[in-house]
Amino acid sequence: MTQALTGIRVIDMTHNQAGPACAQILGFLGADVIKLEEPKGGDVARTNMRDKADSDSLFFLILNANKRSLTLNLKTEEGKALFKKVIAESDVLLENFGPGALDRLGLGYDVLKELNPRLIYSTIKGFGTYGPYSGFKSFEPIAQAMGGAMCVTGYADGPPTFNFPAIGDSGTGMHMAIGILAALQQRHATGLGQHVEVSMQDAVVNLIRVSLRDHQRMGHPPVRSGNQLGRTVPGTTFLCAPGGPNDYVYIFCQPQMWKGLIGAMARPDLGDDPRFATPDARWEHRAALEAIVTGWTMQRSKHEVMRILGDAGVPCGACQDTGEILADPHLREREMILDIDYPTRGVYQTVGSPIKLSASPANVTRPPLLGEHTAELLGELCGVGAEDVKKLRDSGVV
Repeated sequence: MTQALTGIRVIDMTHNQAGPACAQILGFLGADVIKLEEPKGGDVARTNMRDKADSDSLFFLILNANKRSLTLNLKTEEGKALFKKVIAESDVLLENFGPGALDRLGLGYDVLKELNPRLIYSTIKGFGTYGPYSGFKSFEPIAQAMGGAMCVTGYADGPPTFNFPAIGDSGTGMHMAIGILAALQQRHATGLGQHVEVSMQDAVVNLIRVSLRDHQRMGHPPVRSGNQLGRTVPGTTFLCAPGGPNDYVYIFCQPQMWKGLIGAMARPDLGDDPRFATPDARWEHRAALEAIVTGWTMQRSKHEVMRILGDAGVPCGACQDTGEILADPHLREREMILDIDYPTRGVYQTVGSPIKLSASPANVTRPPLLGEHTAELLGELCGVGAEDVKKLRDSGVV
């Protein structure tokens, strides 16, 4: 079946997380993603936190499905020449090297757009290619710190707190995917590609826009409020049975849901209690109300609480740990958690496509071994025969 991005070729020169996440989502949507790596070692993520000596790491595997692997040594003239041929046959180049790295190799945007005017040249950087911080490197926690996310996360009496969901890395990758799709759409009208840039700091700032609103609304930085969301009560986490470290639910009961909550709890008497008669009253007496709710949740498991309140129309979610996510029947049915068989590892679990298209469902394929498709791709894109590929391997070009 033809997919949404069938016919679009993406050259993925990225490493670690932000760029690979972007390229992988494009691969899920049907693009032909070619992961271009150095012949020796490849993407550093292949060995980062490796748990099996003879296999690529799980960190690499969860970010590089739906790709083919091509190795080229871009520090050689033959490697550069082959790279230019590949670029001439491609639609998108995605890179997240340190500032100026490709320019120093003579492979910057100004050079490549002359070879292929239709090329979408996509750059992910910690702080972008211009601005006072453009020469600085970044990683996930740096992006969260500089983007404002850490100062709005945690408790008022604690330090700014790192948020483990990778809003700086994968969040940047998803922003870049949007930018690439927009540039491809514009190319239909102009016939020309362009340079697309997303910085990690910019992506995080975009994701905390509500906190920036609150600063302007209140006239000062928002005070860290832990798990409490606004003035909604109940609007935080509640401990459930049997009381383990992850036995919590999050309940978010907006005013119009109050009757549904107390009905589900079999506590209609709370509706007559003046302490809880209005949203402002519930906020003022939130400690008392939260103690009552906790007394009820502690008698039930988190999934039982979620089902009871969910059936009553009250938003509630069990705080699932990573093992529960991997086993979640809902995620399994939606093909968000999948089993993949990798040659040097065997079966592992990974995340599928979060984007569901009715006319082009994603077909998740295993990540490539380093250089697995080099001969195939050099023949397909550069007209290089098998004997010449062998010579290139012997000379260290591929």
